[in-house]
Amino acid sequence: MYVRTIYTTGDPARLDGVAEALSSEGRRLLSEQPGFRGMGIFVDRDLGKLLVGSWWEDEESRDASFERLSERRSELLSPFARTVAVDNWEAPVARRAESPGPDARFRFVRLEVDPSDVDLLVDTFKNTALPKIEGIPGLAGTSLLVDRARGRAAVGALFDDQASLTASRATLAEVRGETTSKARVVTRSLEEFEVVLTTVVPRP
Repeated sequence: MYVRTIYTTGDPARLDGVAEALSSEGRRLLSEQPGFRGMGIFVDRDLGKLLVGSWWEDEESRDASFERLSERRSELLSPFARTVAVDNWEAPVARRAESPGPDARFRFVRLEVDPSDVDLLVDTFKNTALPKIEGIPGLAGTSLLVDRARGRAAVGALFDDQASLTASRATLAEVRGETTSKARVVTRSLEEFEVVLTTVVPRP
């Protein structure tokens, strides 16, 4: 699986309107693209942050959709977005949640890794972190994303509600410390979001 994330910041007062447009028209436009396998929309209303992730069957589908939808995507984002960052990822680990509840929350951790250590990170995440993460109460799904060429990675974790997200912080801090030490990874940022939408499109 492959992923594209779009991270935007802007005026918090304009965030909800854009999130709603992405949930309706944006979702429709993506669903018409070959290879589309779902999306997530996550917001921080206090600071004015929007994270949109889309899932794809292969790199070709992901990249082609970006070009096809470039103009309309800019139009949808423009009422809110004052900064825009686009990243492309491979997803070697994907435990995706289909229908989180209305109070669902999302944590997104950005990592830096030497390109030669990406496989070490993937192995460490699968064998060290994942068995501990999957036992956390309220965890609905988690994924590891990597950008091998640029030496970057990210971990997303979806929780049923705010209480589960809050309760997980101490455990995940310990897991994160152990994993990053073993995999020679640097944590660059840790953010938490409300969940506006997540969808999963099954493979045909």
